Amino acid sequence: MMAVMTAQPPLPLSMVPAAVPVGLAVSLVEGDRGGEVYIRGQLCDVWDVGDGAARRWAAVKLVRLHAASAAEIAKAFKVSTVALWKWGQLADAGGVAALVAEKKGPKRPSVLVAATIERIVALRGQHRSLRSIAAAVGVSEFSVRRALKIVDEQGVRESAAAPVITAAGEDEPQPPLPVLPVPLARGGERAAARAGLLKQAEPRFAPAARVRHAGLFLAVPALETTGLLACAKATYGSLPDGFYGLETVLVDAVLRALAGEARAEGATRFDPQELGRVLGLDRAPDVKTIRRRISQLAQAGKAEDLIAALAKHHLTSTGPGGADLAAVLYVDGHVRAYQGTKKIGKIYSTRLKFPVPATEETWVTDAQGSPVLVVMAAPAASLASELRRILPELRRAVGDSRRVLVGFDRGGWSPDLFQHMSENGFDVLTWRKGASEDIQQDLFKKVSHTDEHGQERKWSVADTVVELSLATTKTTGEVFPIRQLSRIVPATGGGTRQIHILTTDRTMSAGEAVYRMGARWRQENQFRQSLLHSGMIPLDSYAGTGDDEDRKVTNPAKKQAYQLVVAARARHAEAAAVADVNLLALKSPAEGAGEVTVTSTMHNHAMAPLWEAENALIAAEKTHKAIPAKLRLGDLNPGQQVLDTETKLIHHGIRMAAYNTAMTIAREIRTNTGYKRAAQEAHALARQALNQTGDIDTTRTGYLTITLDPLPTKAKTAAIKELCDHLTATETRYPGTDLTLRYAIRQSGPG
Repeated sequence: MMAVMTAQPPLPLSMVPAAVPVGLAVSLVEGDRGGEVYIRGQLCDVWDVGDGAARRWAAVKLVRLHAASAAEIAKAFKVSTVALWKWGQLADAGGVAALVAEKKGPKRPSVLVAATIERIVALRGQHRSLRSIAAAVGVSEFSVRRALKIVDEQGVRESAAAPVITAAGEDEPQPPLPVLPVPLARGGERAAARAGLLKQAEPRFAPAARVRHAGLFLAVPALETTGLLACAKATYGSLPDGFYGLETVLVDAVLRALAGEARAEGATRFDPQELGRVLGLDRAPDVKTIRRRISQLAQAGKAEDLIAALAKHHLTSTGPGGADLAAVLYVDGHVRAYQGTKKIGKIYSTRLKFPVPATEETWVTDAQGSPVLVVMAAPAASLASELRRILPELRRAVGDSRRVLVGFDRGGWSPDLFQHMSENGFDVLTWRKGASEDIQQDLFKKVSHTDEHGQERKWSVADTVVELSLATTKTTGEVFPIRQLSRIVPATGGGTRQIHILTTDRTMSAGEAVYRMGARWRQENQFRQSLLHSGMIPLDSYAGTGDDEDRKVTNPAKKQAYQLVVAARARHAEAAAVADVNLLALKSPAEGAGEVTVTSTMHNHAMAPLWEAENALIAAEKTHKAIPAKLRLGDLNPGQQVLDTETKLIHHGIRMAAYNTAMTIAREIRTNTGYKRAAQEAHALARQALNQTGDIDTTRTGYLTITLDPLPTKAKTAAIKELCDHLTATETRYPGTDLTLRYAIRQSGPG
């Protein structure tokens, strides 16, 4: 007999029989011991009898979560919809504390005598929480709040916190803040997220003193200029519904990178509650959540679109001093070694000095060395071929037809590429490769260039024009004329030698062209800093896919056969020399030997080694010619894989934004502060400021005030104070909120 499968009935909204349903997903239980709220059967909020603030906060959260209609919630809580709306307004303005109703009666409770109030103020000056003060004094927590309010109204309370240097430069008393209080309760929102009722949790900040990662707030204005959040929102829209939204995941990743932990595993090195205070949440996402959210972005397959959007945003922005960021770009490849078990193709690593399983990326940076664009290079592709491939992407990022100077090293050497770039609106800037004739000494002249920081540099340069043979027109002898700038530099073994710079830009001064070529090392600095601080080399995903087995790859047998040809040619040359000696000996007999007749046998014996070597050479060349130069990858190396690129490109976009954020802060220190050693220590000072502790103050409606603790020296403190003034003037809003950021420095003491 066939069994009958019955549908499982839905779980009740609450296991308590007396629960009152609120809409389709919520139930409310109230009794002699207090109240409880359930969402989909899960307990989300609890309050004791008489705790009206917690009861009102539970109702407000249900409205914010859209768990039921406002009318249904108001009816269940036995209030009007107008009262429910007022509760929401109070919570928005002052948090949960604003929902505490004032009791009717005397304006000053009898327990708050002058001595008690004085003691409460003194304890509050030690940044103790309201709860601990109430326990120490022997009054209720409400009485503590009332005492502080009385003193505030009468204007007799002494400043319980040290004065701060505000953005306006005036000393103002800092209201007492609790030292690392318990984060705002977000259990209801987390339950709603598990039930699929929450799109994302919005940042909400609680007042707190001595916040460990408060310095990271300094990065928010610079992060906004990178365009990461706007480009990600335009590219992906949003993440699937959940507690951690798209902005939160990206801001968390950038801030962790600035704190020195760029990889997802780095989240384990932070206290989630401490980092959560900077994100406006009860706790920061853990490793599993970060990986899951990034993988959800990767499933969309839009990582290249994100990188392209970031590049367009960067190149259409204005650089320091109104500079055109697209005027000069540098391109270089970077090999990322792989040490896992997957079958990955090998690439020669200049860092490791031998071929290793690896992937290669092509990076583009601007004139300041800030990363602009990154593409995953085709396996075993040369820099010249990659340059040709990314030119259309660069043109789309630039957005117009203006000529752009592109600098690269000798890996991109190709006269045909130079001609192609010039015809498509790109000027070349590179080193000359291969042997070349020295320039006459009388052609060298003194040139100079003043950089963006006012520093003047001088060189002795010869400005000439040379002709390069085009590989595709060797039969016709066509050449490509290009400008050459030559310099005399010390040689390794002593003496001097000439080095040559090539460029198709005929309008740029010789001094600036030499400076721009030397500034390409800024890209190398970017690579080094990314390796040290941004986690550019390690894998962010262990996934791999099969390589294209129909792709044509170099046949290694062709190279081996050519080595045999080279060896055969060497033996042929040696045999030819021996044959010449033998023939000369036959034609020139020893003195006194008389006349000697050279027979065919003697001639053949003398030429035999040469003929043998010649036959071997012909055979080697024939074998080499018969071997195909390219083979299908599937025939040569079946089962080869390539590493996942989507996840890596998303992380690259995040780390590019983090790097550019740090660069922007360092540049602001150098240009907008009076710090005397800014040229040498701007980046170190920026990292120190980002790791500084401080306070979070939300007492002023519409503002989020960050007060950082002073740095070890007065000079550094003054510099960061000037930086705070500059950042406050930008009036940046914290992502996902309407709170305008204000920055200040706590004064270390008198004088």
